[in-house]
Amino acid sequence: MIRPSRRWTGSLAVTAAATLAASALYAPTARASGTDATSTDAGRSIAAEEGPEQIVNGTFDTGSDPWWHTANIAFDISGGRLCADIPGGTVNPWDVIIGQDNIPLVKDETYAFGMYGSSDPAKVGRAMVQLPVDPYTAYLTANPQLGPDGATYAYTFTSPVDLPNAQVVFQLGGSATPWRFCLDDVSLKGGADPEVYEPDTGPRVRVNQVAYLPKGPKNATVVTDATTALPWQLKNAGGDVVASGNSTPRGVDESSGQNVHSIDFGSYTTAGTGYTLTADGETSRPFDIGGGAYAALRTDSLKFYYPQRSGIAILDNLRPGYGRPAGHVGVPPNQGDTNVPCQPGVCDYTLDVAGGWYDAGDHGKYVVNGGISVAQLMSEFERTKNAATAKPHTDGTLEVPESGNGVPDILDEARWEQEFLLKMQVPDGKPFAGMAHHKIHDQNWTGLPLLPHLDAQKRELHPVSTAATLNLAATAAQAARLYAPYDAAFAARNLTAARKAWAAAKANPDKLASPADGTGGGAYDDADVRDEFYWAAAELYITTGEQEFKDYVLASPMHTSDIWGPRGFDWGHVAQLGRIDLATVPNALPGRDQVRQSVVEGAEKYLATLTAHPYGMPYNPPTYDWGSNNLVLNNMVVMAAAYDITGTRKYRDGVLQGIDYILGRNALNHSYVTGYGEVASHNQHSRWYSHQLDPSLPNPPKGTLAGGPNSSIQDPAAQEKLQGCKPQFCYIDDINSWSTNELTINWNSPLAWISAFVADQGDGTVKAPGKCRVTYSTHAQWREGFTTQVTVKNTGSATIDGWTLKWAFLGGQQAGQSWNANLSQSGATVTAKNLGWNAKLKPGQSVTFGFNGKAAPGANPTPDLFTLNGAACA
Repeated sequence: MIRPSRRWTGSLAVTAAATLAASALYAPTARASGTDATSTDAGRSIAAEEGPEQIVNGTFDTGSDPWWHTANIAFDISGGRLCADIPGGTVNPWDVIIGQDNIPLVKDETYAFGMYGSSDPAKVGRAMVQLPVDPYTAYLTANPQLGPDGATYAYTFTSPVDLPNAQVVFQLGGSATPWRFCLDDVSLKGGADPEVYEPDTGPRVRVNQVAYLPKGPKNATVVTDATTALPWQLKNAGGDVVASGNSTPRGVDESSGQNVHSIDFGSYTTAGTGYTLTADGETSRPFDIGGGAYAALRTDSLKFYYPQRSGIAILDNLRPGYGRPAGHVGVPPNQGDTNVPCQPGVCDYTLDVAGGWYDAGDHGKYVVNGGISVAQLMSEFERTKNAATAKPHTDGTLEVPESGNGVPDILDEARWEQEFLLKMQVPDGKPFAGMAHHKIHDQNWTGLPLLPHLDAQKRELHPVSTAATLNLAATAAQAARLYAPYDAAFAARNLTAARKAWAAAKANPDKLASPADGTGGGAYDDADVRDEFYWAAAELYITTGEQEFKDYVLASPMHTSDIWGPRGFDWGHVAQLGRIDLATVPNALPGRDQVRQSVVEGAEKYLATLTAHPYGMPYNPPTYDWGSNNLVLNNMVVMAAAYDITGTRKYRDGVLQGIDYILGRNALNHSYVTGYGEVASHNQHSRWYSHQLDPSLPNPPKGTLAGGPNSSIQDPAAQEKLQGCKPQFCYIDDINSWSTNELTINWNSPLAWISAFVADQGDGTVKAPGKCRVTYSTHAQWREGFTTQVTVKNTGSATIDGWTLKWAFLGGQQAGQSWNANLSQSGATVTAKNLGWNAKLKPGQSVTFGFNGKAAPGANPTPDLFTLNGAACA
């Protein structure tokens, strides 16, 4: 979708062609305010005198003039109504149009638009008042739910322009099957009373509508005029009061404009369902106390990716209700992704770039968005090898076509995208060989709804960019180590691609994507790629251990600078990915302790922000950014990494509080994850999850994150309703609000990462480190192998009777001949068991065993995490 060139510019440059396409997407119906539902409504204007009728012959009493239509339909004036048989097989809404020209609009005038409409069978129509020429800017877009019985519809809008010749049009295309449309009583009059949009925020007690962990923090926010403490009560599903206390006044929260109190009910630890919290005469929406919901969310947030796949049929038996034909495989009307040319003048070859994930709610595929997305999925898996609380990802959990192949499903899903990123690399012998094309998408924007297999637009490769090339280098280096235990050939292919991409980026360090390249897809321009160089060097060093990459990391200004900005990190700011992996993935970088400490310092900053914020969120800039929810989550990733590094509970608790905001403890009292919470987003901007526009299509799948509040409100749907909104109120759950309510692969990736982290905490009990210490020493290493000795010491006060030690290799190393222990290996994880005669370890006693290992290409660092009988050693 259309996006700002850099996230915090706060501006948006939209080309005429982009605006033309986007104008077909909006559905504003009223001007808005950012007030809470409890606020006094003092802003409504006094009703103005009704103006003259602007529509000529809106009742069709004199035939059809001056109404016009596209050539593929004919008018039928029946019973005083205008009807038309709408053909099936059209793709875009604007493929069939009925309209009237020369409608005068006055700037700042509020208009009432009305109509009678019917359809057989039921359809969602599209009525627009718009500029009559390119870029066809829409001033009103309405989506009436039409049916055979007919109904009357009414809307208001305020014109932002003086225009003598606006159009009223009904866009009726995009249906696979024919239908009949009838219209009557079309009216447009000035002098209307402007509507003031006030979101329904429900009860003033705002909670995490999903679940709190029994042994974790539990906080809520109360919107109130009171300035002194208020009593509160926690009730179970039967209505019994199980806990009570007093609130803490917090004053006016700048992000919402609300006067609020905080409630801390963390001392109550009994698991259950259907709890409610009552304060100041209001009762919250229900919630659970228990950890099970997060195990489900971990799975659902990852299952989101399979229906985003391009180039493969989505099987309905795997995703009931979401099955669809393969998109962009060259089956008409698709022109396909198997033989895609470049934009004119960019290259003289074609590439097979089929596969990968559709980036967002459109049909584009972007390397810089795919890069951070696949990296975070791979990092979620890699955390299971290095973090004491992480639970394994296994084969079969995500119900994807590859399930049952012996590879964890999360790696199967990530591979689908990584294979696409590899395909975007320029072949040997061509100009800029080794670099990656920035993106591939339609030549022009398409409208909603449009399933991928029905997209008839020409597909084009866009120029290479340094940023895309370094994304490829980073993710391919990461994939090289993670896939080595499962598919050595794929791992080797990734490492070769990563090296090529690194060399090509160094040779072309300033090939930047153009901010003007925004027709048919987002520009994703990035004027500073120092962070991409740092991330790529970090991943290449972790995987290979080679001097070139170590030297680059240590010399990069990104290595020692404060990269923990208040707005978080995203696709355009990726130094944080490199820093976190250097801190949490085993490697031998000089000064690694300082790297780990820098992550802890970043977590301290975000924890301080969270503690100071009345809604308990680690993000509080004066204006909210596009995709603010993913920034909140990425700041939580930093706190989670600090917990993995230190084991200090406050960082973990910061993550557990931060997820409350995403799941309902916010000014809108709204969960931003589809299917989670009593009131949750479900109309995210998407061309195939378009139930709001076509009832035959589904809403986004359970576990889909909405972008969230965006102070810039770039789309007209948001502009019409949210003018002057306080940051937390700059959101609307409307499919046409692509600036506040889009879904993207790089927004779900931190949701999946954090959901896994929260699920891994179980009921919130913090387990003490095991009473053991491990010394792991590689005594010899050669090209084909290595010899390692391991000593395990019982540092506790009780005898260990029978021991099992586990650790994970960085990549494809294999444990072979062993002595003093039985060794087995699954993937990268090695299990060492006692031999019986050395099963007992008295307090202070040690046991030593060793093994010869088979080397893999790349580094062979000492593992960071050892568990003895299931507990992490101190």
